[in-house]
Amino acid sequence: MTATSHLPDGWSVGAGLEGEGIIITGAARGIGAAVAHAVASTGARVMAVDMNAEALQETVDGMPGEGHVAVVQDLSDISQHGALVRRAQDELGGLWGIAHMAAVLRRRADVTQVTEEDWDVQVDVNLKAAFFLCREVGLALTEAGRGGRIVTFSSQGWWTGGFGGSVVYCAAKGGVVSFTRGLARTFGAAGITVNSVSPGAVETPMLLTDLTDEDVANMEKVTPLGRLGKPHELAGPVVFLLSHHASFVSGATLNVSGAWLMY
Repeated sequence: MTATSHLPDGWSVGAGLEGEGIIITGAARGIGAAVAHAVASTGARVMAVDMNAEALQETVDGMPGEGHVAVVQDLSDISQHGALVRRAQDELGGLWGIAHMAAVLRRRADVTQVTEEDWDVQVDVNLKAAFFLCREVGLALTEAGRGGRIVTFSSQGWWTGGFGGSVVYCAAKGGVVSFTRGLARTFGAAGITVNSVSPGAVETPMLLTDLTDEDVANMEKVTPLGRLGKPHELAGPVVFLLSHHASFVSGATLNVSGAWLMY
């Protein structure tokens, strides 16, 4: 009896994503770009989606493998979600899943400065669009009948509450955790896993916007690892959740915060 006899046929040390089609949103910069590169390195075909056309094309041009597609799209227009998913199925030769990272943060130093527009923009992009796009992917995967993966992105603030001007952002991310669990229940019977990744302080353009050096130093101080995370440190957890290795992980919120948040 060999050491691998208890593993399913086709299991490998690799991610098991070779030849699969994956949608990656927010792929132009930061965590999204790092995830897109990592997923492409597994042999998957990536549809990279973002509103920043120039940065998005740079990301796609630098990705390993072939068959990748760059799509410039405003995901807050939910009427276009169905067409995006169908395009992914057609151009990627099928669809296995999505890692949805597209988000917007409007940092306000004081809650009295938060406007109704601030609320609407962040909730529409970070919660509303996320739900409808992930639902669209879930329905398409259910119809295809192969199972699949949905990975959302929340924030350590879903648990701690927003601070540093991010109250509305974190309120929306709390909703992401909640609907992730709901979709895990909804699509589980179809073999589709739905999980969320919860980053702490990661060195990205969005996090650093409007922060002082003192703000950053305070973040490093409250993180037991003593530093900000790097975008590539979020890529591994996402690849794991997209892969066959995470086939019995669903409804989970994976804490990747350098121990800032513990639960």
